[in-house]
Amino acid sequence: MNKVFLCKETLPEETRAALVPADVKQLIGMGYEVAVQSGAGTKPGYTDAEYAAAGASVLQTADEGFLSADIVVRVNKPASPDGLREGALHVSSFDVFNEKPAVQAFADAGVRLVSLEMIPRTTIAQKMDILSSQASLAGYYAVILAASRLPKIFPMMMTPSGTISPARVFVIGVGVAGLQAIATAKRLGARVEAFDTRPVVEEQVKSLGAKFVKIDLGEMGQTEQGYAKELTPEQIDIQRKAQAKICAQSDIVITTAKVFGRKAPLLLTKDMVAQMKPGSIIIDMAVKTGGNVEGSNPEKDILLGNGVLVIGGDSLERFVPRDASNMFSGNITAFLSHFWDAESKSFKIDTGDEILRGCLITSEKKIIHEKFI
Repeated sequence: MNKVFLCKETLPEETRAALVPADVKQLIGMGYEVAVQSGAGTKPGYTDAEYAAAGASVLQTADEGFLSADIVVRVNKPASPDGLREGALHVSSFDVFNEKPAVQAFADAGVRLVSLEMIPRTTIAQKMDILSSQASLAGYYAVILAASRLPKIFPMMMTPSGTISPARVFVIGVGVAGLQAIATAKRLGARVEAFDTRPVVEEQVKSLGAKFVKIDLGEMGQTEQGYAKELTPEQIDIQRKAQAKICAQSDIVITTAKVFGRKAPLLLTKDMVAQMKPGSIIIDMAVKTGGNVEGSNPEKDILLGNGVLVIGGDSLERFVPRDASNMFSGNITAFLSHFWDAESKSFKIDTGDEILRGCLITSEKKIIHEKFI
């Protein structure tokens, strides 16, 4: 398996490419053959000529690539496995917990499906982790987006006509996206507070110059994958009451709380949002998985009657497609490099490897991942 095909993304709103020319050159140097569909890199700013200069064959249609590809890479899952060869390996993000009929379709077609979100969060697999690489950019852009919509500036400014107080930013959820949001808001001069149900992240928050908000929720912790454990209804109620006070004082609230494979927890109710100041901005980065903010919408911004603007921050990394593509491509290149067998000059399907065992969902016309059998 050494023939890789990069196809164009089919979602109109997608701006990223799964491989960039520099990584194509690296893969070809290892021994892979790479073909690229014409226009695959247009949105992030890469031309067909750049891919060709890196050594790739440029094809006019996806069907041409599917006919010969051993490995197909893309950012998002396709609508179906149509066109893919039986035995081919399909590598992309997939949202397998919510796309079970699509997973079954790939199994029935005999296509091996790799869901990149399922790559274990281990030290050796860190360089393949698309969730972290893309979340970092999304957290950065969430702050930039909020700053562009806020009717005041971020930093404190002393002027002849008076002193402007700094904007107050409250970040809920201190994962990769939350940490980058904190760092970006601090760089812009805001006063930043943050909360997470995992006390272990307090030092990280403080190291970025922000204040960690302590809320006594009783026994807490994190999963083996590093995510916050799901709260009980009683703990959620305590958290909401404490957060309501901070939200009321904040100019910007950014929520990043997601529970992998499950619906996002509701953290800000309509009553809590109603207490916020006119002109305040809320960005719900978990809007696609159910939302942390009651009433948030992934399709449009909502201006409430009290003057608070609620923005559904879905896939904000798409607003910086150049860097998002570079990072996504680096993740895929690391994955393909890890399983490259120099002796056979091909990608080695090694189900004994914990990385592949964690992300290979279908094989031999069956669903093989233990979580979906």
